[in-house]
Amino acid sequence: MKIAALISGGVDSAVAVHRLVEQGHDLTLFYIRIGLDDGRGDCSAEEDIEMCQAIARRYNLPLEQVSLHEEYWENVMEYALRTVKDGLTPNPDMMCNRMIKFGYFEERWGHEFDLTATGHYATTIIGDDGLKYLATAVDPVKDQTDFLARITYPQLSHLIFPIGDIPKSEVREIAVREHLPNAYRKDSQGICFLGKINYNDFLRRHLGERKGPIIEIETGRKIGEHNGYWFHTIGQRKGLGLSGGPWYVVRKNIRDNAVYVSRGYDTEKQYGRQILLTEPLFITRNPWADIVCDHEPIMFKNRHSPGFFNATITRVAGPDAESDCYLIETETPVQGIAPGQFGVIYDKDARICHGSGIITLNVK
Repeated sequence: MKIAALISGGVDSAVAVHRLVEQGHDLTLFYIRIGLDDGRGDCSAEEDIEMCQAIARRYNLPLEQVSLHEEYWENVMEYALRTVKDGLTPNPDMMCNRMIKFGYFEERWGHEFDLTATGHYATTIIGDDGLKYLATAVDPVKDQTDFLARITYPQLSHLIFPIGDIPKSEVREIAVREHLPNAYRKDSQGICFLGKINYNDFLRRHLGERKGPIIEIETGRKIGEHNGYWFHTIGQRKGLGLSGGPWYVVRKNIRDNAVYVSRGYDTEKQYGRQILLTEPLFITRNPWADIVCDHEPIMFKNRHSPGFFNATITRVAGPDAESDCYLIETETPVQGIAPGQFGVIYDKDARICHGSGIITLNVK
């Protein structure tokens, strides 16, 4: 099978390549280049490219470097900046997967191949209806289906995840056993293609700084200052510069540039059990399209973590006659519900990732 393999220079995509070669597929490797937001090249990418070239030589495979610089900054990071300015919490990784890796790349290069492969920790399964579904990885800690929960069915149909069926420990073992050049390389902690770019530095460069008050929500007392509400997100605990904590961000007022906090590990102000999702996207199909969706059992995530929340989902009226919203009610309180983030919907067994919606409101 002819497969386009997206590689990053990291160990996950390298082992994905190794497994596909072992299976006898015909591979072409692709590295997507994204420069800095000022148009300069990203010097941190040079080491990644060297690693990709080493993998290509190791398996005698062609490697193409393709640029999606303008598309990335015009779509993903403009979305991130717009969302942050509105006082909401973006998820650039989800938009990057939908718009760049499986959007523009597929349109220009990926469509020429039978499949596109990545090093994501995810799997796919074929349902009883014959359709392909996004499914969770074997390794629950590394599972990345929440980052893929905004892709479309045509995109999923063309994807393969070669390492989703093995744990991270085995990925490392394969890399060491096969003497891959990046076997001991640390995992990337950056946002999608931002790599080593500091996210706060990125925000500072584009939105600047503006001093504002940090206010204890229970008393209305000013207890500190921040450099702009856009640097803070609901549920944040670190980086507030406050003593006597822990303190959590529980609300933001963008008009007054005020950040509200509450103190304590278990302060009820940082928790909620009802979450409204707008702009729902179901990847393969809406499993509740033909039924009255009222407290149907699901699993739910509101951030990247190995844990799921037992919950129910109910279809409710949207802002107009053309759209529906979904109300998620969790069994246990959810910490740090941040409007603008994506809530991810799984089946009741946490096996299939059905899709996602934009968190609009913490109802209670």
